[in-house]
Amino acid sequence: MPKMKTHSSAKKRFRVTRNGKVMRFQSGKRHLLRKRSKKAKTRLTGAVVMAQGDARRIRAMLCI
Repeated sequence: MPKMKTHSSAKKRFRVTRNGKVMRFQSGKRHLLRKRSKKAKTRLTGAVVMAQGDARRIRAMLCI
C-alpha cells in the first residue's frame, strides 16, 4: 500500500502539540477590522485548542 499524503492546506493551518492536542488560529482577523473594538481584536489573537470531534478529522488529514 502506498504512503498516505499529508493534506497540504491542513499542514499550513494546524499544529499538533506534544500531548496530541490540535491547535488552530481564530477566524475574523483578516479584514473589516475597523468595525471591531480593540478588545474584540485582541481576543482573536493567538491559537486555541480545537474541539475533540474536529481534531480527530484534522489528525487524519495530517496522517497522525
